[in-house]
Amino acid sequence: MENLEKYRQLIIKAQQKIFFNYKPSVKSLYAPVYYALENGKKIRPICLLITAEAFGQDINNVMPAALAIEMFHNFTLVHDDVMDRSPLRRGKPTVYHKWDINQAILSGDAMLLLVYQTLLQLDEKFIKPATELLTWAGLKVSEGQQLDLEFETKNKVSLNQYLKMIELKTAVLLATSFKMGALLANASKSAQNNIYQFGKNLGLAFQIQDDYLDLYADQNVFGKKIGNDIITHKKTYLFLKALETADAQTKKTLISTFYDENLPAEQKIEKIKQIYSTLEVPQQTLTTIENLYNLSQKYLFKIKFIDNSARERIWQIAQYLMKRKK
Repeated sequence: MENLEKYRQLIIKAQQKIFFNYKPSVKSLYAPVYYALENGKKIRPICLLITAEAFGQDINNVMPAALAIEMFHNFTLVHDDVMDRSPLRRGKPTVYHKWDINQAILSGDAMLLLVYQTLLQLDEKFIKPATELLTWAGLKVSEGQQLDLEFETKNKVSLNQYLKMIELKTAVLLATSFKMGALLANASKSAQNNIYQFGKNLGLAFQIQDDYLDLYADQNVFGKKIGNDIITHKKTYLFLKALETADAQTKKTLISTFYDENLPAEQKIEKIKQIYSTLEVPQQTLTTIENLYNLSQKYLFKIKFIDNSARERIWQIAQYLMKRKK
C-alpha cells in the first residue's frame, strides 16, 4: 500500500476541501457522513485515479469522480450495516450503532445526494457519461443487495446464483471504478471493457476472500466480529460450497447447526468450522480466489497503457487486495 498511499492522501485532501467549503445549516445531518468517510483505504477512488493516469489523464481532472465513487461506496455501507445490524465497520462502531437507525438512513440518503453534487464538479463534457455510468452501477449494486436479502429467506441458493449476487453487490462498483478512470481518460471502448472485466474478476475474488476472512481472519486485524456471517445466517461462498460438497448426512448436520438459535455463538462457529475443514472448504475457497485473481490479470494484460509502469501500478492494487488481512 506504500506506493498507493500518495493517491490516498490526495483523495483525503480533496475530500476535506469539499467539506471545508461546505457550510451546512443542519450539522447533525452531516456528522455521520464525515464519520463514515474519515476511515477506509479509499481503494475504489485510487483505482479510478491510477487508471485515468495510466491512460494519460491528469488526475486533478477526474478527482470529483473519484470522490463521488468513494461517497457512493460508503453510502452503501452505511445502509448495509443497518440491514445487517453490524456493530463494527473497520474496527469502529457503525453509523447506526454510534447514532441510531433513523440517523443512519437519513445521513446515508444525504451521502447519495452529495455523490451527484460532487459529479457536477467535473468538466462539463464528462458530467453526463460519468453520471450515467455511476447511476448504472448504483442500480446494479441495489439489485445485488436485493438478491442478498432474498437469499436470507430462500431455502436453496446455488453457487452460480451467489456469484451473480456478489458480482452485482460488490464486483460491479470496483469494476466501474476502473472503467470510470478509463472513460474519463478517453480510452478506447475495448480498453474500457477489458479494464472493467479486470475489475469485475478482481471484485469477485475480493468478496469471496471477504467471506473467507469473516471466519478465518484475526479479529483484531480484520476489524469486524469473526463469524458474523454464520451468526446472521448469511449464505456465503463457504457455506454454499460446503452444501455442494457434503454428503446427505453432513449436509443435514450443517444446516441444522447453521440455523440452531439455541446453540451459543462460539460453539456454532467452531462446529461449522470443523465441518468446513472436513470438506476442505477453506482450501477450495482459496483456489477459487486464486483462479479469479489470475483471470483478472489476463484481462489487464490485454490493455495498452501509456507505458508498462502504468500497468504495474494498476496490478499493484490487485496484489494489495489479495494480500489483505482485513
